Amino acid sequence: MSIKIALLGFGTVASGVPFLLKENREKIVQAAHSEIEVAKVLVKDDAEKERLLAAGNDFNFVTNVEEILTDPEITILVELMGRIEPAKTFITRALEASKHVVTANKDLLAVHGAELLEIAQKQNVALYYEAAVAGGIPILRTLVNSLASDKITRLLGVVNGTSNFMMTKMVEEGWSYEDALAEAQRLGFAESDPTNDVDGIDAAYKMVILSQFAFGMNVKFEDVGHQGIRHITPEDVAVAQDLGYVVKLVGSIEETASGIAAEVAPTFLPKAHPLASVNGVMNAVFVESIGIGESMYYGPGAGQKPTATSVVADIVRISRRLNEGTVGKAFNEFSRELVLSKPEDVKTSYYFSVLVSSSQDRVKDLVEMFNRQGVAFKLIRQTQTTDEKTRVVILTQEISKAQLQAITTQINDAIDVDLLNTFRVLGD
Repeated sequence: MSIKIALLGFGTVASGVPFLLKENREKIVQAAHSEIEVAKVLVKDDAEKERLLAAGNDFNFVTNVEEILTDPEITILVELMGRIEPAKTFITRALEASKHVVTANKDLLAVHGAELLEIAQKQNVALYYEAAVAGGIPILRTLVNSLASDKITRLLGVVNGTSNFMMTKMVEEGWSYEDALAEAQRLGFAESDPTNDVDGIDAAYKMVILSQFAFGMNVKFEDVGHQGIRHITPEDVAVAQDLGYVVKLVGSIEETASGIAAEVAPTFLPKAHPLASVNGVMNAVFVESIGIGESMYYGPGAGQKPTATSVVADIVRISRRLNEGTVGKAFNEFSRELVLSKPEDVKTSYYFSVLVSSSQDRVKDLVEMFNRQGVAFKLIRQTQTTDEKTRVVILTQEISKAQLQAITTQINDAIDVDLLNTFRVLGD
């Protein structure tokens, strides 16, 4: 028996799917209990079709999605087009036509995942998306299967390769943000518009998905606070190094007494922390749980073969379940009502970089702001700048989000006091 699939798109990742099906055929057939055949491939237009055929690609390329959606022989649709539309429309119609779907589209899943999963459940079909988070790391299936008996208390992730490549250059070679971005764009790691990567949006999408698998709660994208790396300076990096830390863009989800909290922010990681050594375009997810304790899952976050490996694994799982008569089960069956943490229950230490006027006693005023909030802190450094300003670095002890909001409001409202950066500081 052969399972016929259709690919929507034939870019970098999609072209890796038939490569793996061919190169690892024996193992895949045994695991899937079927041959898996790429029956049709949707491409943008006739020009792209001709180009791909001229390049030696021997597939049935089509330019009209109807040829796939109405084909009764196609069992699994594999969406690798990216972006929200037309992917959402195509996936919705495929699910409604009782076709199983595999996708790597994190943006779509973070914003419309609940809606698509509801359709899949109603139609009793599979919607799998292992490749949507940290492409080459099988983290979703690990959370759902291998950690099914464990209670996760906190999850930390370096899950955006572009920003991590840039931070590695900034930390290890002292590059500026601008120079690191230019190099990432030259190497093809960053888009011409890098907003999603450098502003933490991409990582926030992944936290939405990870919240469902690790905590059973479907956090909305708008509930994931995200701060990117645009404003990190070489001075911030140098202070971190001097204090024994490495700066990374880290996504986090943790469960407190009142609920869960998710965010993405630049973070001072102790140099001994496992995530601190995750460099370049690599990704890692660090899990704290009551059973195992601490574990980390490391690997490439993108790329043709790593991402295609996760995609094909989903295809294999669906094929096997089709043969066993168990298809239609949800990818993740762990579900609880969403309860968000109260700001006073979300606590961590913070790094503050503040610019104050040197001509007045603004450092004293700054210290008073922290004292009024009952925050324990250390005044780490005062550096005179060239424009009659003093750059003050403060490290707080553990404070709540509510206290952080109160302090930053006071600083921003003060005269001749400018808040440059506020980063999380992770303890040992």
